[in-house]
Amino acid sequence: MAGTTFLRGERVELQPIERDDAAFLAGLVNDPRVRRHLGAADPLNRIQEREWIESLDDTEGYHFLIAADGSPVGSIGLHEPNEIWGTIEIGYMIDPDCWGQGYATDAVSQACRYAFAERRFEKVFACVYETNPASHRVLKKAGFVEEGRLRDEAFVEGERVDLFRYGLLADDWFEQ
Repeated sequence: MAGTTFLRGERVELQPIERDDAAFLAGLVNDPRVRRHLGAADPLNRIQEREWIESLDDTEGYHFLIAADGSPVGSIGLHEPNEIWGTIEIGYMIDPDCWGQGYATDAVSQACRYAFAERRFEKVFACVYETNPASHRVLKKAGFVEEGRLRDEAFVEGERVDLFRYGLLADDWFEQ
């Protein structure tokens, strides 16, 4: 599964997602420990993941496999760019066996570098459930600022939860 490195951070490499990554990604998105933070309720198989991979193009954003030491540990994407406003949403998932190793923070930093320095977006934002304290920490470490809280916005594992929005401005990122 070792692919071509597109962006290199201190701990991870971001690689283009390839067809061969479908099994890893299907396993990741179906893992209950990951799925509860994504808002994904439907199971996905390798064929569906492969179809998603084959549908990727610049109009939907930019998607990467996160690799550490040549092995996949997660994925990250910059989704649904708003070219008029200059904003884009970031989302990521890490294999639970690799949680707590700094991979998400490094991947978020590299994806933001790409968004600001190469794609010239003005703002990257993320939405996080209140039940995901690890993602709150990742975003804060990467320089994001909490911008708002939507009360009982999401339905996660049978209960209503608040959704937090975080944002990082290009000017703030360049000053870091």
